[in-house]
Amino acid sequence: MLYTICIALILVASVLVILAVLVQNPKSGMAANFGASNQVMGVRETTNFLEKFTWTMAIAIVVLSLVATLAMDRSLIGTSDTAKDAKAMQEHLFEAETGIPQAEIPAADAVETEAATEVSNEVVAE
Repeated sequence: MLYTICIALILVASVLVILAVLVQNPKSGMAANFGASNQVMGVRETTNFLEKFTWTMAIAIVVLSLVATLAMDRSLIGTSDTAKDAKAMQEHLFEAETGIPQAEIPAADAVETEAATEVSNEVVAE
């Protein structure tokens, strides 16, 4: 229940942030020159209010996101089909013998046997 309320409040705060940003006057650029007359008529306090409102809503979104994460139902976390598929894929990759084939390293006994055979072949050849 708390999770749903937090998500609804996050959505409302997000829409309010969008509206507040769209209403604000640009601080630089070509459009700022046309808006200079508005500052003379007392819009400066409105600009301060909109900036504070934007920061407040941004902080509210962060806090509500953390609360929603803490309020999330634990039984829903990690049980999605995607998580199961990812785990199965990881197990398959670790079990499968894919990749670059590796050369077999001969055992120490085999190396000694080959060396003895080469020495006996040299003796016979002489």
